[in-house]
Amino acid sequence: MSIIFHEGSKTFHLFNEEISYIICVLSNGHIGNLYFGKKIHDREDFSYLIESKQRPMTACVYEGNRKYSLEHLKLEYPVYGTSDYRNPAVEILQENGSRISEFKYISHEITDGKPELAGLPATYVEEPEEAQTLCLRLKDEVTGIVLELLYSIFSGKGILARSARFINEGIAPVHLLNAMSLSLDLPDSDYVWMQFSGVWARERHIIERKLEQGIQAVGSIRGNSSHEHNPFIVLRRPSTTETSGEVMGFSLIYSGNHRMQAEVDTHNTTRVTTGINPQNFDWKLDCGESFQTPEAVVVFSNQGLNGMSQTFHKLYQKRLVRGYWRDRPRPVLNNNWEATYFDFTEDRLVEIAAKAKECGVELFVLDDGWFGKRSNDYTGLGDWVANKERLPFGIKGLADRIEEMGMKFGLWFEPEMVNKDSDLYRAHPDWILHAPQRASCHGRNQYVLDFSRKEVVDCIYDMMYKILSESKISYIKWDMNRSITECYSVALPADRQGEVFHRYILGVYNLYDRLTTAFPQILFESCASGGGRFDPGMLYYAPQGWISDDTDAAERVRIQYGTSMCYPISSMGSHVSVVPNHQLNRITSLHTRANVAYFGTFGYELDLNKLTDEEIAEVKAQIVFMKEYRELIQFGNFYRLKSPFDGNETVWMTVSEDKRKALVFWYRERNVVNAEFTRVRLQGLDPDLIYKNEYNGTENYGDELMNLGLLTTDVTAGEPTNEDLPCTDYESRIYVLTAE
Repeated sequence: MSIIFHEGSKTFHLFNEEISYIICVLSNGHIGNLYFGKKIHDREDFSYLIESKQRPMTACVYEGNRKYSLEHLKLEYPVYGTSDYRNPAVEILQENGSRISEFKYISHEITDGKPELAGLPATYVEEPEEAQTLCLRLKDEVTGIVLELLYSIFSGKGILARSARFINEGIAPVHLLNAMSLSLDLPDSDYVWMQFSGVWARERHIIERKLEQGIQAVGSIRGNSSHEHNPFIVLRRPSTTETSGEVMGFSLIYSGNHRMQAEVDTHNTTRVTTGINPQNFDWKLDCGESFQTPEAVVVFSNQGLNGMSQTFHKLYQKRLVRGYWRDRPRPVLNNNWEATYFDFTEDRLVEIAAKAKECGVELFVLDDGWFGKRSNDYTGLGDWVANKERLPFGIKGLADRIEEMGMKFGLWFEPEMVNKDSDLYRAHPDWILHAPQRASCHGRNQYVLDFSRKEVVDCIYDMMYKILSESKISYIKWDMNRSITECYSVALPADRQGEVFHRYILGVYNLYDRLTTAFPQILFESCASGGGRFDPGMLYYAPQGWISDDTDAAERVRIQYGTSMCYPISSMGSHVSVVPNHQLNRITSLHTRANVAYFGTFGYELDLNKLTDEEIAEVKAQIVFMKEYRELIQFGNFYRLKSPFDGNETVWMTVSEDKRKALVFWYRERNVVNAEFTRVRLQGLDPDLIYKNEYNGTENYGDELMNLGLLTTDVTAGEPTNEDLPCTDYESRIYVLTAE
């Protein structure tokens, strides 16, 4: 790993064992991009890559020179309005109404390690040798605005982290209207665009299309990263597969409004930008003030989609997630929500917890309905005080009873929201986001607290701190059940209303930071009506997230498959729920529900007392299995083998670091009749080791399993007999492979 500056050609070469990223100072002082991809040899001068031609209808920088136009150069942080007509990375409104800026190189600094980003989540290093950082310092002489571009390259893998910082060293305030975290110009457009989109209960489905001329983008203006479009996109070559070919993944470590965009111009070059969505964004930058963009991470792999995903998994698992739970397998839990909803008493909860303990569950979680006068969606949010009618001895009393059983206790909060029927709202009706003289929309009968205001965040912190400090609480489920409307803060002046969305997210991060600092051993799980804010920004504070409110096993296969493209398995909240399923009314077998839920943190979202003795025996065996293999599942090397978006079967697997253990998860949605013989080629095994298959007792070398394949043929091939095991829709199985 190294960052080299060639003084003569003013070229920077950032490289490690896998990638090279080459940029230079152009003749007009702007920063140009020369190359990003597989590692190449260093040389003093890469200026031959700067190509320019005289073209008709082109605006040019230099008088008398019809070849030098920014429109046809590959730029690192393009500006608005100076001969480049593509979408810019930055747009600044000045006092005189001009939006023209020109940032020219003035200096740079290369340092070992990686700096923190004030108030924002970001990747980190534990030792300086894990990364190097280049800070390019540019300046717009007219406004006095200084732009610092940060590039951190990690050792070992094809990872580059980027962000931008603006400092007003001028004599007048300006307004940032657009401030991207990353802009990358690519020399061609021969890519397939992959986005991860959906809606509540079907998040992060994979959508692909060939890049073509024009603009392709996904994003959010909801105030949260959203169920609809995750802040993650992939560009892969058309021939790239899961196991081979070039691919780039772009991920934004941010939980609010975002935009991920690829613009292909009419000469088939591609500009990728990621950052805060410019719509509704307007940040006033007074003299002496600075603004830091969120961090964007780009991963390059020439080993296919699995190679890219594994890089993201390890980076986010080990250098984004922090603290006590970073490296620890997650406890098996039982959440009461789908078991009781709002209808519970303390004794009823203890009854559910006692059965869970009998089955081997380690953590009991009390969900919504324990506070204020909360008995439905209409009341109580914001009043974080135990309802003594339901919990006569408060949260402490219930937590003590759960702890006495030998289990840990967890609690649900929705700290960013308030009902109008609450003591908090009656005391502070102006604390919600609302526009003067305008009606306010509700979602789930609730309103959004103005987390751009310190006094609001302080109030919620004090209430949560009191409960957490007085009771034995080991886990927090942090929910957020609606997006933002009427994004206006009565505490800010008119010329700062464009800051509210971002200030809100900074308030959320501040509350998370204070709570995780005060209670470092509590396991936080983020939730936003399921997967509405499942993003890297949340992982920095909460090492796992509830990926969807849809707990149906068949639907979860697609959701979890798409999620795995970027996010580690240890981050995915996944539970076995009751049937008929509460979202789809579908019935799937208990073993398939567990086989899907194993792929994540694992738990139960039901009342185990309502199961038969036979089912309880199965649950106990499931928990034993998960405890034995959870470290392998959550922290092993993960491979996708067959996609639910391409056919009737889904297969994925996880392999231990020493390659002596592997689990293969096989799922089939619809049953088939008189079908073909089937097999699937495995990945990541040691070719020279012999693996015993615990499912059927066979033994095979690793190279057999990877080149010939694992046989998955079952009774659907041919005519079933009375001796065959029954086989139904939504079938699944797990192959445990152990090297002798």
